[in-house]
Amino acid sequence: MISAGELQERLAGGDSRTRLLDVRWALGDPDGPQHYLDGHIPGAVFVDLETELAAPPSPAKGRHPMPDIAHLQKCARSWGVREGDTVVVYDATGGMAAARAWWLLRWAGMPEVFILDGGLPAWERAGGKIVSGEEPDPETGDVVLTSGNMPVIDADAAASWAGLLLDARAGERYRGEVEPIDPRAGHIPGAVSAPTAENLTAEGLFKPVDELRSRFQGFGSGQVAAYCGSGVTAAHQVAALAVAGIDAALYPGSWSQWSNDPKRPVATGPEPL
Repeated sequence: MISAGELQERLAGGDSRTRLLDVRWALGDPDGPQHYLDGHIPGAVFVDLETELAAPPSPAKGRHPMPDIAHLQKCARSWGVREGDTVVVYDATGGMAAARAWWLLRWAGMPEVFILDGGLPAWERAGGKIVSGEEPDPETGDVVLTSGNMPVIDADAAASWAGLLLDARAGERYRGEVEPIDPRAGHIPGAVSAPTAENLTAEGLFKPVDELRSRFQGFGSGQVAAYCGSGVTAAHQVAALAVAGIDAALYPGSWSQWSNDPKRPVATGPEPL
């Protein structure tokens, strides 16, 4: 994490090696590019989650499959990212979308990637400048990305997971009471409900380390993995776990992949099984 105040200090000090990525995206809201044009942090580049942080959707792979590493590298270079840069990602929804960029770039081997804690609202509360309209195209970067630097599990591993499998979706979706987008309602048998929104304070900031650690320890023990609807907010769960000092794997296909496979069992109700 990086706070709005810390980011302001970094930028005010003339830091030219910090790249700002605006990842405004939310399920059911296709207007991220317009939100960016309406107002963003000076120098930020808009990142399209659907086309740059994901491969094309399919029932077999889910709604937001992981992009090919060559595609991700091409996109990162188009954002102006160079070898040795620090990247700061943000959105306006408490990091729910920005965490996808954080996770993918960490998976791709970038060591210095931070989520702006509280996103654009926190930046504005701290007196940060907002500009509208287009930014000049950044100079093409030269970053070299390599895959496999964050732990990942697939559907078979999720089915046999012997540790703690966290479902990051809202509780009503976990319980199977509603399912607004995927073909079946419910959760992966054995998974524990751990809604991602509960990682945040009312102001959209990540909760303090001790609170997050206590929260996650309350779910059980063992190796941790997380999933959500399509592998986006589960990255936020992995980030919150990292803040708490807990390593976790991500199931990128998540419920959108699992629920499309009729061979996969589905559990409903408030209990894991």
